[in-house]
Amino acid sequence: MAERKPRAKPTKNKAAAAAALVPPATDSLETTSAKPPATNITTSRGLAAWLRSQRCAVAFTSYQTGKLFLIGSLPDGRISFHQQSYQRAMGVHAQSQRLYVASLFQIWRLENVLAPSERANKVFDRLFVPRNAQIVGDLDTHEIGVDRAGRLIFVNTKFSCLCTTSTRFGFRPIWKPPFISRLAAEDRCHLNGLGMAGGIVRYATAVSRSDIITGWRDRRHEGGVLIDVQDNRIVTDELSMPHSPRMHAGKTYLLDSGRGMLVEVDAKSGKRREIAFCPGFLRGLAFHNEFALVTVSLPRDGSFSGLELDEVIRKRDGEPWCGVLVISLSSGDIVEYLRLDGEIRELFDVAVIADATLPMAIGLNAPEIHSMTSFDAEFGLLNPAPQ
Repeated sequence: MAERKPRAKPTKNKAAAAAALVPPATDSLETTSAKPPATNITTSRGLAAWLRSQRCAVAFTSYQTGKLFLIGSLPDGRISFHQQSYQRAMGVHAQSQRLYVASLFQIWRLENVLAPSERANKVFDRLFVPRNAQIVGDLDTHEIGVDRAGRLIFVNTKFSCLCTTSTRFGFRPIWKPPFISRLAAEDRCHLNGLGMAGGIVRYATAVSRSDIITGWRDRRHEGGVLIDVQDNRIVTDELSMPHSPRMHAGKTYLLDSGRGMLVEVDAKSGKRREIAFCPGFLRGLAFHNEFALVTVSLPRDGSFSGLELDEVIRKRDGEPWCGVLVISLSSGDIVEYLRLDGEIRELFDVAVIADATLPMAIGLNAPEIHSMTSFDAEFGLLNPAPQ
């Protein structure tokens, strides 16, 4: 077995982003941030118990603050809220032992360096360490995934296409919407969502069918599309700023973000079925068992201008949220939540880390990244056979 020396101490080292511990009741406290305004974290009373019962942890990102957040449960019933800096953190893809995080011009691969019996700082069962960065350039990279060949697949929003990485170039395009005439750094339709099933790319979402520079901005309230990538078919064009197409238990879901709705879409007819209204702008969707997890954000300019979401929140006599919601697929109820108030106003993606209890990560600027070493105890081949 490999020898490992995890030295990260997130609860003591101020240079690393600290782990804030949230009581199990609907209480709150401030994160350890030196820059006002601090962020107030509020959780539902049952969130820690839900994480334990579901045998999972949660990762989510904020491009506004450039943070990767990891949420887990402590044995004493408190929530662990761990954060690290990744510039303009966007798409996140989670496996039990690995994370991928899209940032401003790189896509990072983080590996868990702990053996099953090991713990970092005595309690953390995952210690994700950045091991590789693929430099793709500033492509406004949105959602990311891994296909059955092990290729990293990502949404290249600036060039309106789906891509994989290249050893020579910044990216290799693998698909573009049928209404996009050519690749250009013009963010024509605001392609943003990637839906995969069984390691195969199945769906993409875009805010419009525009084929001119930033033409989608004038089409935010309607005309959003879900595209079946396999046959270049528009499943529906009756969406408002759609995000995050997903397949789960044989059904197709997405976020009808301009209306604040988690919806199921019939893959043949395109008919929408509304599951739950969420009080904020939706980006990021993940599933675990019979639950959906979504992120909601506050508006950038104080109002969701031109979107139905603005009017619905007003009619319901409410205010928009920033946070993570857990939704029951059977009832449409929001059963658990984590709410952020203060500095953090916008989130992007969310992912479930299966079979994990208490994850943490090392950031790029943390002192631990210089001294944390690990190596494989098995020697490799001196002269491997040519490929």
